[in-house]
Amino acid sequence: MAVNTIESSRRNEFYAGIKSVSPILIGVVPFGLIFGILGLEAGFTSVQTFLMSSIIFAGASQVVFVQLFSGGTLPIITILSVGIINLRHFLYSAAISKYLAHLPIKWKIPLAYLLTDEAFAVTIKRMSNEEDSKFSHYYLLGSGITLWLTWQASTLTGILLEKTIPEELNLGFAIPLVFLALIAPDVIKYKSHAICALSAGTFAIIFHNLPLNLWIILSAVIGLLVGAIINKIDNPKKVVIR
Repeated sequence: MAVNTIESSRRNEFYAGIKSVSPILIGVVPFGLIFGILGLEAGFTSVQTFLMSSIIFAGASQVVFVQLFSGGTLPIITILSVGIINLRHFLYSAAISKYLAHLPIKWKIPLAYLLTDEAFAVTIKRMSNEEDSKFSHYYLLGSGITLWLTWQASTLTGILLEKTIPEELNLGFAIPLVFLALIAPDVIKYKSHAICALSAGTFAIIFHNLPLNLWIILSAVIGLLVGAIINKIDNPKKVVIR
């Protein structure tokens, strides 16, 4: 009986992860389509473009890699730029690590691979709101696999369609909307979150011309520091804007 209960809990978490991330896919699909087309336009083959979505599996980093590599940028600069953009995953890992500390390495490696922006956004809410997070890694697994399959399928579709998608659709506009939809609920709920977002956005504009895309991680760190200071000043921790 206990075994059936455990299996049921695992399945419930897995399917809950799929359900939670499904609305976000409306923005992931056009992003993947754009990358599939961009890769071909930059001179990469269909196989190379598709494998980038499987190996790198990080939308913004893939776009930067394609643009720098096709532009003749030195390989070391290209690698550093992609690595710096992906530094945000260290922040994700730090936030989520305590919920996954009990897992063996055979779980941690695939979950780390599946830990994208969208998967983190939905999973951290689930984990932080649950007292018992014993099976919450199945939630991340469900959301992560769903995003992975969608990203691969949309990239492949972009490759196959190539230039048949009219530019008037402006699919690129959907990319920032995905991230706005993810953070908006928390940003408007807590004052420290709102100030953190505004600070990060402001410094992103100020530092946008820094080399190696350093503005991404630098503005994020400054925003986090400002938000932490405001949060500490406004005790209790959660301050709701009314």
